[in-house]
Amino acid sequence: METPRKVATALTIAGSDSGGGAGIQADLRTFAFHRVHGTSALTAVTAQNTQGVSRVDVMPAMAVAAQVEAVATDIGVGALKTGMLVNQQIIISVAHQVRALKLRPLVVDPVMVSRAGSQLIDDHAIGALRELLLPLATVVTPNRHEAQLLAGVELHTLEDMREAARRIHRLGAQSVLIKGGGMPGPLCGTDVWFDGMQFETLSLGFVETPNTHGTGCTLSAALTAHLALGRSALEATRLAKAYVTAALRHPLALGHGNGPFSHFFSLGDGPKGG
Repeated sequence: METPRKVATALTIAGSDSGGGAGIQADLRTFAFHRVHGTSALTAVTAQNTQGVSRVDVMPAMAVAAQVEAVATDIGVGALKTGMLVNQQIIISVAHQVRALKLRPLVVDPVMVSRAGSQLIDDHAIGALRELLLPLATVVTPNRHEAQLLAGVELHTLEDMREAARRIHRLGAQSVLIKGGGMPGPLCGTDVWFDGMQFETLSLGFVETPNTHGTGCTLSAALTAHLALGRSALEATRLAKAYVTAALRHPLALGHGNGPFSHFFSLGDGPKGG
């Protein structure tokens, strides 16, 4: 019998996407691609597909906390990320567990505003995320609209992105990645990283595709996986961006709307049915 081998572990605290393109499903696939054992704490069950979300059923905050504790006290958490936390009560509960169980490093994907600009959680939840969770974050990964909301500044230029990163860093996060997928013109796809001392501008070229569902979840999950594997925050960020950029070049023919991409693109077409 082969001796069990040690493996890096990562925890995702997020919602379920029934269409499989984002949320817990995308996170676990991303962890698996990076040879990291993925665990999860479910915050909500959504009924959704490539065309939109038709229903959201939210988990009780105590149930979310229990899932986190069950994983942390037995399997362990090499790194963790948060995605859709839905409401103030869940955010408070998650922040408490992160502190009490000393869970680090933490990637916070502040799922507050969609790339199209629609606010996804209420102001009380945003306040709790800003005050309780961001100060615990190793990396926070807002999109353009989330960065504008957190920083209180409009983002139109590269300098605007840098100023937003400075302001969000002052909220307590160790480092900030402003995602540029929603930026105008040539800045589209350019990200800005800041750790309080240095800026990095990350650009690997914009991939023209409508199949972008799950991009933010996948980026933060890949970043978390690399942190679990022992890489620095900046190196993890660079590698995560490279992974997502490559994956976007491999869209999947699924559904009739904004579809996902292949998380296992490097495996090719896979085995043929017979």
